[in-house]
Amino acid sequence: MAELISFVVPTQSDKVLLVWELSAGPPAEALRHSLSTAFSQFGLLYSVRVFPNAAVARPGFYAIVKFYSSRDAQRAQKACDGKPLFQTSPVKVRLSTRHKALQHQAFALNSSRCQELANFYFGFNGWSKRILRLQELSGAEDEALVGPVRKQSLKFFCAVEVVLPSYGCRSPGVGIAEEPLHQLEEEGQPSFLMKRKAAQKLAIQSALSDAFQKLAIVVLESGKVAVEYIPSEESTDAGSEEELQSLIQVSSFPWNQPGQREEECLSDFSLEEEEPEL
Repeated sequence: MAELISFVVPTQSDKVLLVWELSAGPPAEALRHSLSTAFSQFGLLYSVRVFPNAAVARPGFYAIVKFYSSRDAQRAQKACDGKPLFQTSPVKVRLSTRHKALQHQAFALNSSRCQELANFYFGFNGWSKRILRLQELSGAEDEALVGPVRKQSLKFFCAVEVVLPSYGCRSPGVGIAEEPLHQLEEEGQPSFLMKRKAAQKLAIQSALSDAFQKLAIVVLESGKVAVEYIPSEESTDAGSEEELQSLIQVSSFPWNQPGQREEECLSDFSLEEEEPEL
């Protein structure tokens, strides 16, 4: 039976493992690293979190390991339960039952996580991304730096496209980001430029994540991978569909140097971002 993997935070109980009987000797961070090494052999991990045992229990630790694939989680559970792994005594591994209430809630992965998941299943050269449009919506002008700053924020719109050539699939995504301009009078032009770049970066991250939300990875029993395109039915903050299309349909990019690929422009912005643990 094929498995469908979406670009969302895994919360289903069949993707979450509970590991206990972990030794009290190594520190929590060392245990996290050892667990990551052991369980990543079965598939891509979303997270590994280590916690100390309750005060009423004997000293030691337990861990919660999240996979993107339920098939990988089940294989890991069967292979690791009752085995010592990296310590002298055996550990216990069970599929979690604590997250059933969240099964119908989907939290989108951030752009960094989306790229990690795409790299794992499609390969580093199996997909690409390009910026279709990066446009300022706030209308802030450079002369605003000369006198008192009146604008409250910088706002950018971004449209990107994720391309999977082997599957003949293209997924568009849009994002809007806003960066406040508080205390800009005192901080001056360097701060304005930093905030401008931060707003652009956030808009690109948001658009890239949105593009991946329309894709689903299909893993067949044979191990082969396919992709499914699922258009979003939700409206965006960019206005009507006609307005959105007018922003995306462009033939040239004023911020792109002649002969420079869109992927290179995207690489000008670091897409690393923090994601709260769920």
